Amino acid sequence: MTQPLALVFYERLLPGTQLVNRLQDLQYRVRTIETAEALPDTAREAQPMVVLVDLDAARSNPVAAIQLLQAVDDTRHLPIIAFSSDDKLSSQTVVRQAGATIVTQDQALLSHLPQLLEQALQVE
Repeated sequence: MTQPLALVFYERLLPGTQLVNRLQDLQYRVRTIETAEALPDTAREAQPMVVLVDLDAARSNPVAAIQLLQAVDDTRHLPIIAFSSDDKLSSQTVVRQAGATIVTQDQALLSHLPQLLEQALQVE
């Protein structure tokens, strides 16, 4: 059986590498992306099952990348889990409006990854 692919963008080393390791423990293949701007093209090419995006990027604009993923027919269907060290409701609203399926704090993501993946992957 083929392992599902998770596409992951992160700049912060600690939560990013922990997330990659947890996904691999859950039998996901993981492809990391160095810039948020590369997400739309890479997602079209790689056809992942889920996209995970670190919102605390200093060198990229992850919210714009999420909007681009949602603007293209080839990637609009992808569930997007966005995570941040911040839990401000106003930030979460902006990211949800951009098209993220789930917005969470990075520690909650690491603690509850199986449940959040299941929730994001539910077909409505």
